[in-house]
Amino acid sequence: MGFDISALLNPKARTLLGLDISSSAVKMVELSASGKEGFRVERYTVEVLPKDAVSDGNIANLEGVVECVKRAWKRMGTSTRNVAMALPGSAVITKKIIVPAGLRDEELEAQVESEANQYIPFAIDEVNLDYQVIGPAPAVPDELEVLIAASKKERVEDRVAVADAAGLKAVVIDVESFASLAAFELIERQLPDGGKNQTIALIDVGANVMNLAVLRNGQQVYSREQAFGGSQLSQDIARHYSMSYEEAEAAKRAGNLPEGYEVELLNPFMENLALEVSRALQFFFTSTQYNKVDHIVLAGGCAVIPGIDEVVAARTQVNTLIANPFANMVLSDRVRPKSLLADSSSLMVACGLALRRFDPS
Repeated sequence: MGFDISALLNPKARTLLGLDISSSAVKMVELSASGKEGFRVERYTVEVLPKDAVSDGNIANLEGVVECVKRAWKRMGTSTRNVAMALPGSAVITKKIIVPAGLRDEELEAQVESEANQYIPFAIDEVNLDYQVIGPAPAVPDELEVLIAASKKERVEDRVAVADAAGLKAVVIDVESFASLAAFELIERQLPDGGKNQTIALIDVGANVMNLAVLRNGQQVYSREQAFGGSQLSQDIARHYSMSYEEAEAAKRAGNLPEGYEVELLNPFMENLALEVSRALQFFFTSTQYNKVDHIVLAGGCAVIPGIDEVVAARTQVNTLIANPFANMVLSDRVRPKSLLADSSSLMVACGLALRRFDPS
């Protein structure tokens, strides 16, 4: 389910890199087709961003982000310059609408625009607007369900400017949550019975924000965002060991912290994370008709902490697994399996974006 801004879309550009600019790192993934319906990971990389270069999904330090993207692209060693990028969910307004079936394209566009006018809080000429037909409306057979997505032009232009300045070309602009869900489909296949008729909580814990999306049979039934993330642990490390934030972040990633780190800082952080997950699920149960989830899938940078799945499972009493959209993919000899396994949970958005090259459109 993509959010293509048609002025940028070039359907003839088939090779594509997934480029995810998160609040802490630039991540790139390149996939190719392998066998029937399979994929091969050609190459990937993660480059850490300067602190606060991206703040609340906004690119605050353009130069710092561009330099980081250039480094990542160079390290990838690819000749592909077309990229799929994503906007954070907070920058995009999405809404499902119902329209009569059988409308011609221009009639559908007119209907989408008039609907959009009603709920977008800014002038229509300030936004990029796109829509996607989801399929027949659940209740009424001769009507269609259509997803509208709108974002302020400047939020899109920021992302495009980064790509341009790094010598790349943004051909697809998606939404982070949609890209994540595209990658999640690959994880769902790994669940018992392909996840059919099961309620699955996909929890993405990044540097500053924890996102919960609850899915059932491929449909998102609930979503919630709360302020919690791995930067909390980096701040604790910096304070505790009198380091700069950057030093703390690097030491955390490299795993070379003094003895006592696990007991004093890491274990309490993991317990805290499990508590936040449990709290997010309680919100879900109290605001919907659901009273249980069958699986928790952990994604995002914090999911790479060894043993975090066991801590969350113990706290929530729910089967918990770490997201790995690459589990059934072939790896090229440029990809180190151990590194990819360690990074896979933080590459959900980048993987979902890389999958856009296989879209039929």
